[in-house]
Amino acid sequence: MARNITTIAFDADDTLWHNMRFYELTEARFVALLADYAAPEHLSERLLAAERRNLKLYGFGIKGFTLSMIETAIEVTENRVPAAVLREVLEAGRELLSHPVETLPHARKALEALAPDYRLLLVTKGDLFDQERKIAASGLADFFAGIEIVSDKTADTYARIFARHGEGAAQALMAGNSLRSDVVPALRAGAWGVHVPHEHEWSMEAADEPSAEPRYRRIGDLGQLVRLVQEIG
Repeated sequence: MARNITTIAFDADDTLWHNMRFYELTEARFVALLADYAAPEHLSERLLAAERRNLKLYGFGIKGFTLSMIETAIEVTENRVPAAVLREVLEAGRELLSHPVETLPHARKALEALAPDYRLLLVTKGDLFDQERKIAASGLADFFAGIEIVSDKTADTYARIFARHGEGAAQALMAGNSLRSDVVPALRAGAWGVHVPHEHEWSMEAADEPSAEPRYRRIGDLGQLVRLVQEIG
């Protein structure tokens, strides 16, 4: 009997392991460094604006975030930011690049349960070196038949990946914490899209919930994914 799903893809950051909380700690450190020049809310707004501008130049990831912090520091101080402050911003970025990899509850058990019967993929975006470091440190790499590190996640991206690694998007499922990057484009490609919310969400990853989509599902954590996949068939 043909199955509705043969391939299951997972996002990495804040789906399999913690990520955004380290960015938030770094941003809090950045705000404290520049407290004499601007209010915290203003600094966060200016930093987010810089990140939006710079995505097309630097892409997603820590290096682009660090450059955006430096740019924001120069802007809010009207070119008067002390070199010592810039040095600390750079150090904060370096520390972010070496933060520990802490897998989320249920992640390993879900992979262990699904791997014998489904083709598992890892689809993540961001800086190549940083993503490779985290994948290796997670201890989860061996579960995946394919690992894709992409510059962005679009419907075309998912269509190509599911065609290359499986029977196409129609028999694939994408699970992730981001509606914008993991769920909506996967649905547009023709796959199932499963939202696994994380308590820390980057505002640039927000999107309207596609509740009316027949292939959309939402679960509380990865511990519920195995039963959902079995129900879909």
